[in-house]
Amino acid sequence: MTVFHFFNCAVLTFGPHAVYYSATPLSEYDTLGTSVKAAVVYLGTALIKLVCLATFLKVPENDMFDPYQELLKALIGLVDFAGIYFALTQLTHRNISQHHKFQAVGLGWAFADSVLHRLAPLWVGARGLEFTWEYILQGLESNANLVLTVSLAAMGSLIWLRKNKPRTLIPIIYLCAFILATMPTTTSYLKRGLGWQLPNVVSFELFTSLVMAFISWQLFSACQRPSV
Repeated sequence: MTVFHFFNCAVLTFGPHAVYYSATPLSEYDTLGTSVKAAVVYLGTALIKLVCLATFLKVPENDMFDPYQELLKALIGLVDFAGIYFALTQLTHRNISQHHKFQAVGLGWAFADSVLHRLAPLWVGARGLEFTWEYILQGLESNANLVLTVSLAAMGSLIWLRKNKPRTLIPIIYLCAFILATMPTTTSYLKRGLGWQLPNVVSFELFTSLVMAFISWQLFSACQRPSV
């Protein structure tokens, strides 16, 4: 039963990444190399963030929400945005379109994040004797993170790679990028500041991911249309 529970949680956590790759044109255009490169860049940014967090943040005495600490975390979290910029603009990619490039980068980034933050807790905890919903919720949270990361990569693609954007959409694109980049701070506030339980936080992340995915898709489609 414990192995079965671990297997189910692992499929829920990492399976959608494989489904996304195989069910979209990403597999047809062989963008796996781009996703792997993005994952490597993510590991580099994670190391930089770890060093910055250890240098500038103090160990909290309690689990209360600290605005100053969370602001520092949010600023350090912008390293992710810089990493996505590097993955989109500086890495050598095969001859793939902008539409497929940001999806491949976002997919590799989200998969590396899930492996780094969820594989070890899943391996240790989901094989326990007592059933718990925590790891199922973490799997759902991983799915929301996948959608949010691809949406963030889409906004980055529009900001850095799309030159002839409609002027009226530029503020909306930057606003969406800001919302997506600060999602970790938002969820931290919900947990520590408002005392939300994990099911409520995951529900919020799933709902927000769907809304931001729809908005990102509309913005990307609008920017793809030829200007009149």
